[in-house]
Amino acid sequence: MAEKTDTAHRILSEKLNPPHFNYAMKIITGEAERVRKGVHSAAWARAGALLLKAPAVFTIGTGRSGLALQMAAMRFMHLGLSTHVVGETTAPAIGPGDVLVAASGSGSTSRVVRAAEVARDQGANVLALTTAADSALAKTATEVLLIPAAAKQDFDGKASEQYAGSMFEQSVLILTDALFHTLWKSSDTQARELWRLHANLE
Repeated sequence: MAEKTDTAHRILSEKLNPPHFNYAMKIITGEAERVRKGVHSAAWARAGALLLKAPAVFTIGTGRSGLALQMAAMRFMHLGLSTHVVGETTAPAIGPGDVLVAASGSGSTSRVVRAAEVARDQGANVLALTTAADSALAKTATEVLLIPAAAKQDFDGKASEQYAGSMFEQSVLILTDALFHTLWKSSDTQARELWRLHANLE
């Protein structure tokens, strides 16, 4: 058994060479460029306007999508927005005029859809980041931020060569960073001013 495992590891190690890594990088950056070309930038501009007007901004997602939105929440905080991650013990109630940024590739993740429905019932706006324009999440949204990426169970690799929802999750990070950058540069605020809000209890 140990010999069989050693052989498998040796074969795998032989495949892990610079050309294969470079090819993987080419796949990922190429897919990111394809997403960029397919994004409706006007919708993201409208989303930015909603964020700036909001008394508070909340983010929700599960798994890697949720982690990407936690990074977005940090950047929104750096802009001076009152920002909360749903599920954190200090997150307050959502209310009228607030914004919920919700990510689900399929648009059917039950926890995310339910949060979006509650947010709308409370008079908040919902920004839905999804690949599915006709999904339950999209139907609750004030603004649908459609991401032309692969669904998590795109196992045949037609939409993406990457595993599971990687293309969508990477896109959530890149696009929310682009939104942050746009809002930041529109504010004429210097980087050192944003840094004043960076965590100092780490």
